[in-house]
Amino acid sequence: MATRSALSFAPDLDLTRDALASSTLNHGLMVLGERWTMAVMMGAFTGVNRFDDWQNRLGIPRPTLASRLKALVALGLMRQRAYQERPRRMAYHLTAAGMKLYPHVLMVWVWERRWGSRRSQLPDTLLHKPCGHHFQPTLTCTACGDKVGIHDLQLTLKTNRRLLALAAQSRRAARLASSSAASMGLRVDRWSLMIVTAVVLGCHYFDQLLHVLGIASSVLARRLNSMVEAGLLLAQPDTHDARRTVYRLTPSSRDLFGYLVCFSTWAAREYLQEPSSIRPVHKTCGQAFIPRVACSACGEAVHPWDVAIAPSGHSNP
Repeated sequence: MATRSALSFAPDLDLTRDALASSTLNHGLMVLGERWTMAVMMGAFTGVNRFDDWQNRLGIPRPTLASRLKALVALGLMRQRAYQERPRRMAYHLTAAGMKLYPHVLMVWVWERRWGSRRSQLPDTLLHKPCGHHFQPTLTCTACGDKVGIHDLQLTLKTNRRLLALAAQSRRAARLASSSAASMGLRVDRWSLMIVTAVVLGCHYFDQLLHVLGIASSVLARRLNSMVEAGLLLAQPDTHDARRTVYRLTPSSRDLFGYLVCFSTWAAREYLQEPSSIRPVHKTCGQAFIPRVACSACGEAVHPWDVAIAPSGHSNP
């Protein structure tokens, strides 16, 4: 087992490689990291439940939308219900299992509102009905209630051998790098999230990232270049060797932190029922970090049934 701060320049590359492969983030992205999936889920949480409404709002190809909805139904995150018999038309509604994705969907909303290119397609303002105030979803620690950011955690890596074996099987079946489109419908895709996580774990050089991610060098080079162009990574010459490039997080990629920890927690608890290999501890309270998304106005945990989409002109009482 190895412990390190959130930004370290001396990672154990073999341990980091196995921890990334066996992380619940990686395995969760294998089932929910396809292009448009998160955009479809976001639509469901904001009241979209009919095929044509998703298609019109997102501009998603109809066969792709049909495939994503079918997959979400198969995962038990949505259910179908007929709302018209002739011709037969189906509505899609979130199940109780699907509702448990709400914290990480809120973190997606925060990131997209701040950094995304599709802001106009998202709710402008969220209203927390119990306190009656507009709010920003805020990531907090379940144990102590404090607001938490990326630098407030200590990360411990412990390879999950069962998930590592499953990852090896998945790589043989279909290379993770084959997906090149945006899973959030924006600039952030499945591989971008894995690269950001590798940088968080201290891998700042091309050769380090190549080792821990296990993808072709040409694919990694293209990914890194596109992430730098999109503002997700900062590329700087190494002060000790100008021939080498150091990759660092930017404000937009640091803001993906809330999404990453909420999604990893969901995958560990609800999808895999397995502990992740990347285990955060909240430095302030010393407890294993379990994310809790709270209302910025009252500090209470936010539930989907307690949130309304408010017009931008709404006034707080």
